[in-house]
Amino acid sequence: QVQLLESGGGLVQAGGSLRLSCAASGRTFNTHTLSWFRQAPGKERMFVAGVPLRGGNPYYAEAVKDRFIISRDNSRDTVYLQLNNLKPEDTAVYYCAASNYVVVVPNTEKYDYWGQGTQVTVSS
Repeated sequence: QVQLLESGGGLVQAGGSLRLSCAASGRTFNTHTLSWFRQAPGKERMFVAGVPLRGGNPYYAEAVKDRFIISRDNSRDTVYLQLNNLKPEDTAVYYCAASNYVVVVPNTEKYDYWGQGTQVTVSS
């Protein structure tokens, strides 16, 4: 089992920034990718960004690639998502997810473990 603990969500005005964290623990030896997804009310869960934990480039959804930055701390099995220039349409619950794929894949069904989610609310 892999446990994922997210933190860092909150309420921010449009144009502001937030930093999300996701710490992985447990049997992480088979976890090769950590990614972020988000789900707005009434909508399906969508890929945001992901990064391989042991080398390789990050991958972003088109809607966020110029505003969000994903980074990793291999020593702590932790990934961060820096959210910049936030917009009201970024409002959602953000979930961290772990996969044993060695490259980032944007499909929810490829992820075996999920965090509990953290709310990000952007006011206009």
